[in-house]
Amino acid sequence: MQNTGKLAGLTLFITGASRGIGKAIALKAARDGANIVLAAKTAEPHPKLAGTIYTAAAEIEAAGGKALPCVVDVRSEEAVRAAVQKAVETFGGIDILVNNASAISLTSTEQTDMKRYDLMHQINTRGTFLVSKECLPYLRKSKHAHILNISPPLSMEPHWFSNHVAYTMAKYGMSMCVLGMAREYAEANISVNALWPRTIIYTAAVEMLHGKDSFEYSRKPDIMADAAYAILCRQPGTRTGNFYIDDELLAQEGVTDFKQYACVPGNDQELTQDIYVSAILTKAKL
Repeated sequence: MQNTGKLAGLTLFITGASRGIGKAIALKAARDGANIVLAAKTAEPHPKLAGTIYTAAAEIEAAGGKALPCVVDVRSEEAVRAAVQKAVETFGGIDILVNNASAISLTSTEQTDMKRYDLMHQINTRGTFLVSKECLPYLRKSKHAHILNISPPLSMEPHWFSNHVAYTMAKYGMSMCVLGMAREYAEANISVNALWPRTIIYTAAVEMLHGKDSFEYSRKPDIMADAAYAILCRQPGTRTGNFYIDDELLAQEGVTDFKQYACVPGNDQELTQDIYVSAILTKAKL
């Protein structure tokens, strides 16, 4: 998907933007000339995960955007509030919020320690609610207000709960924010939507979960960045409260070549399906 320039001059506040999907969305918007607030914890290099908010900021500037790196733990009200205020002081407001920060543990009930349970709920559900709450006064003032949560479609199928109930509860909390806030802020002309990948997306977190071999059967973060871009370029208030799947949305936008997103192009028909979705999109469905 080509950049159109529609996000030029707009300010995006993106959590977890130092790497992976968050950084990919930031870079896509930066190519339009957007202002990017990178709200993430990684200020110092991680021994196992590449990238910091400062290296990501340098990439954003090189791509044509303006970057404001902020060290933020989304569990902290003080840190979130300070980052939001710094964003407003630097860029004059906030137009778009992307709630991407997330913690994951695909463990059964008995294998999930409460420290990990608390971490997932504090980052995923509470963090999303908190950052949205703090950004909303400024989104109300924007003429292009969007909230986009990187979270799955809501489904009460027991299958999605039974293998990792703690994670599903925490991730669905982000999606419930979409369901509720879309209706709550419809009259304020703020679009609130969710985006989720049909296949696993190769990031450092996925490598840690599934190993390096997962690269061969994954898609690149670019597909999520392109899908997010398509959503965020839309006029706010026209489509809200939706739970989009990346390739399904892009197919509706006219994208027909999904091989470009496969980490290994020859494996584009052998991709690993992500959780919370039903099937791989095939050419026959385009």
